Amino acid sequence: MSDSDLRRKPLPILSIEGVSKRFSVGGKTVQALSSVDLRIDKGEFVCLIGASGCGKSTLLRIMAGFETASSGKVSMYGAPITGPGPERGMVFQDYGLFPWLTVKENIGFGPKQRHLPKAKLDEIAAHYVDMVGLSAFAGYYPGQLSGGMKQRVAIARVLANDCEVLLMDEPFGALDALTREKLQQGLLEIWARTKVTVVLVTHAGEEG
Repeated sequence: MSDSDLRRKPLPILSIEGVSKRFSVGGKTVQALSSVDLRIDKGEFVCLIGASGCGKSTLLRIMAGFETASSGKVSMYGAPITGPGPERGMVFQDYGLFPWLTVKENIGFGPKQRHLPKAKLDEIAAHYVDMVGLSAFAGYYPGQLSGGMKQRVAIARVLANDCEVLLMDEPFGALDALTREKLQQGLLEIWARTKVTVVLVTHAGEEG
């Protein structure tokens, strides 16, 4: 590869360089991460697989901007990540939905904060409700949904906020095997359609 080819190579969407993370627990220092290097290019689907407690969720939270690294650099398109941002959406195992909002309102929450016109809000919400196969449940509240349906709402809510990176922390861990398999396939279909960059944390090897 020539020098000019190297210069033309686009910046990675996420870059982790020498990242370490230490916590103080009960007066003792715990090393959660040690000198991690990782390059994630735009449109990739990356799985971080490992046993519980190995630091993969900590790394994801650093990418999201919820945690800061003790040392090293984390950047998006070369710019340092200094906190959370809508371009990096996080999906948690416990869904994190607003119980007082309907499916449609949960999905449209992010765009609503950008003060978009109502017609545009309705269009965005309807698009992502349909994408995750919940059009018949648009007026339902989270308490009326199954676990798998709640997780689909959580995924759609992040995508509706026009994120570029979908960060997922054990998103299917609380679901039964059949529902988990269906959602795994659904996630791959969404990724194929949207080309959003996905970083998935899991301890289950079959999800990798």
